[in-house]
Amino acid sequence: MSATVIDGKAFAATVREKVAVHVARLNEEHGITPGLAVVLVGEDPASQVYVRSKGKMTVEVGMNSYEHKLAIDTSEADLLALIDTLNTDPAVHGILVQLPLPKHLDEDLVINSIDPAKDVDGFHISNVGLLGTGQKSMVPCTPLGCLMMLRDHHGSLSGMDAVVIGRSNIVGKPMAQLLLGDSCTVTIAHSRTKDLPDVVRRADIVVAAVGRPEMVPGDWIKPGATVIDVGINRIDAAEKGEGKTRLVGDAHYESCAAVAGAITPVPGGVGPMTIACLLANTVTACCRANGLEEPEGLTA
Repeated sequence: MSATVIDGKAFAATVREKVAVHVARLNEEHGITPGLAVVLVGEDPASQVYVRSKGKMTVEVGMNSYEHKLAIDTSEADLLALIDTLNTDPAVHGILVQLPLPKHLDEDLVINSIDPAKDVDGFHISNVGLLGTGQKSMVPCTPLGCLMMLRDHHGSLSGMDAVVIGRSNIVGKPMAQLLLGDSCTVTIAHSRTKDLPDVVRRADIVVAAVGRPEMVPGDWIKPGATVIDVGINRIDAAEKGEGKTRLVGDAHYESCAAVAGAITPVPGGVGPMTIACLLANTVTACCRANGLEEPEGLTA
């Protein structure tokens, strides 16, 4: 068996096109332009790249982009004051504070200071609780992207057996909640799960989000299962003549692709969907703030 490759890059482009259509409609019919504010504290190189990419794509889909770059020694009080200003700004519909934050800042305190209705990362404790109880919420972008790709590939997920490997608050737990919402039977597995290979082999859907390079080999995968690989790991590839490092997922791509029915590659799978879903969440937040119908196909 040779797995169907789920092209996240192409799918993300489609999502961004849908977002752009909704943004144009909001502007034309209601005179509203969704606005996304991104706050970056410090000069972490990876974070700077992410923020630039988010800003570029925000503008490309017709939304307003507001970037706030703060010094690494910015006080907690000053950061909270900025967030309070953004919370009350009607032109800002989505707020994202780029993580990780410098160590002197309390990430939980900062995230929970964001207006939950503008929390387009879906990390606020109120959104976590709403998602966990099956109510309308802002959904974390990476799990939302995974869900979109699964729905697109399978149609209905009802009754399917899903295993999520990883229990993080950012991916693992919300992913499980989203799959439950689509009537999957869900197991959250992790590094201490007994007989982990056997647990994974039962799954029709495997979401690998544990943060360990190529942890999941092909002989863990049920023939025909769908593998969604959330991992992005840099490993030394010099001995293979591929340069100093290469990107790999949490699943061993070649062996898993030989068994699975469908699989996301790394790179080019889940990664591109995260920013696309951030833009989708901003449009959703804008519609909710203005009492308008939410965009179809861009929310959970």
